[in-house]
Amino acid sequence: MKIALITENSQAAKNAIIHEALTDVAEPLGHQVFNYGMYSAEDAASLTYVMNGLLTGILLNSGAADFVVTGCGTGMGSMLACNAMPGVFCGLVIDPTDAFLFGQINDGNAISMPYAKGFGWAAELNLRDVYGKLFDGERGLGYPRERAEIMRTNRGILKDLKAASCQDMLTVLKTVDQDLLKAAIAGERFAEYFYANASDQEMAAYLKGITG
Repeated sequence: MKIALITENSQAAKNAIIHEALTDVAEPLGHQVFNYGMYSAEDAASLTYVMNGLLTGILLNSGAADFVVTGCGTGMGSMLACNAMPGVFCGLVIDPTDAFLFGQINDGNAISMPYAKGFGWAAELNLRDVYGKLFDGERGLGYPRERAEIMRTNRGILKDLKAASCQDMLTVLKTVDQDLLKAAIAGERFAEYFYANASDQEMAAYLKGITG
């Protein structure tokens, strides 16, 4: 699985801690991690939580990523922005129990974490435990197991509902504020990671066109 990490500007100073915890857990399990930044509070390209959502939509809908790990101070803003995008199902995850239940019941493709609330001693241990519950083993099995079938059915209904209520991602890219879009993909490693992994060539061509 290709996992993208996106860090918003208010929490950019924590990117290295988050990235280390994520890679230490995910890579031994056979997953790839792509750090889209922000890498520090001094980055030239600054991501707001709204841009986190837009970038998440781009990465997941293009096939450049299979799962996105993002967040902000409370985790709420990034979650809302992510869920505004077509094809994105983002959960607010605070602890390993949240991660386990989200993976087994909702089986979404993105999480948002609060990096300003409760991020004190042993915060990196909580991150590792969260990522372990998310990425180790099979997802979507249901919990409790006897409700697995109804949970699977509800996930399909939600997916259909989202498809009916949202425009496709290419239309979003063409109609969203273009300055906002350019800012969301202005990270120093976006082009390196995105164009090598995206499978949707129409989306890739459009983004190349607006960035010259």
